[in-house]
Amino acid sequence: MAEYLVIRLGHEPDQGVQWIAVDDNGTRRGEPGSGSLADASAATAARPVIVLAPALDILTTTVNIPVRGGSRLNAALPFALEESLADDVDTLHFAAGARRESGLRPVAVVARDKIDAWLQQLQEADIDPVRLVPENYGLARIPGTLSILVAEDCVMFNDGEDLEFVLEGLQPSDALVAARKLPDRVHDTAGAGDHEAVGHLLAYCEAEDEMRLSHEWLALRQELDSVDINVLPDGVLPRLAVTVATGSGVDLLQGRYGARTDYGAYFKPWRRAAALLLGLLMIAFVGKGVDYYRLSDEADTLKAHFTEEYRAIRPGDSREILDPVSAVRSIRQGTGTAAGPQVFLPSLQQLSKAMAQNTSARIETISYRAGVIDVRITSPDVATLDSIQKVVRESGQFQASIQSTDQVADQISSRLQIREVGS
Repeated sequence: MAEYLVIRLGHEPDQGVQWIAVDDNGTRRGEPGSGSLADASAATAARPVIVLAPALDILTTTVNIPVRGGSRLNAALPFALEESLADDVDTLHFAAGARRESGLRPVAVVARDKIDAWLQQLQEADIDPVRLVPENYGLARIPGTLSILVAEDCVMFNDGEDLEFVLEGLQPSDALVAARKLPDRVHDTAGAGDHEAVGHLLAYCEAEDEMRLSHEWLALRQELDSVDINVLPDGVLPRLAVTVATGSGVDLLQGRYGARTDYGAYFKPWRRAAALLLGLLMIAFVGKGVDYYRLSDEADTLKAHFTEEYRAIRPGDSREILDPVSAVRSIRQGTGTAAGPQVFLPSLQQLSKAMAQNTSARIETISYRAGVIDVRITSPDVATLDSIQKVVRESGQFQASIQSTDQVADQISSRLQIREVGS
């Protein structure tokens, strides 16, 4: 449960202010006070502050704009209300509330010089409000009920739905006529006697206003279904404060007057953890750098040692050695110690064995390249060639495949390819 200090500004800059502590359940948490803004600042006691702005300086209305919210809504509001405003929209500040069930969205419009002056007064008193709300939104909207609050010389009204406004220097009945809840008997006398009483009126006022408007209340009881008068012994502020504390009303602190996100406050609780993480990352980077330097130094030492040994074996080769593995392989091949498998002689031995068992065949040519032996054989028939192929395979080390066969006179000329199994 959050507790707020609600401050109501005066209609004139030199007027004092009123304040009271309430919670977000709509319950009073103290007695109302009055004085200067400096006195109100001293009464905050670290509670968040909601400020009620003078309703006579603010237009409250509703619009139907098919925009969800945010900057697009703020940009659309001046165009939606431009024709109904007397002042230049560039001098006005627009703020919108949440969309209602009817689909309409409440909007508050105020001159920028007004809101600038209020915020400057609050800043000078060291007050930073969390919300700045037109005071007439403190008159709760009750479905099916006409609500009126008489405050000083003004009348606040809402019809329980989407109509809400403030009139200065007029009577409650004038507000009902403006809302078309009563006939205008001054300008529309025809048929006035046929008007049927309709609606329930809930009115709030102080004791002196109840006495001053006694004839007004009596006349309204003749016009409406019922009239319920609620006297406010502690003034109008407690009534307004308990409503806005529950979240009702349009907050004027939007757009250019909206709160700026303090990212530093979000990261402050994680400052120690972030510092520790940063330290660990720095240690890891330093460790990686040390390892890289050490390995680079070892690589340079090994390269120098290898180059020295290579020059001793091949003193005539002064080229830079870019691939030590290739250099070692070249040395091995040059000294007859290549690591490649010995294929040629064993394969010839196996081929010789096959030819000894098939004396009717003879070898025409033999070639060897990259571990593969190509043999050109002349045999009297294909069966002899097939026998040679089988004998070569018997060792299990080599595989033999017939690549081609040609009939030459009464002999078969064929090409047999021998290679190591698995190559």
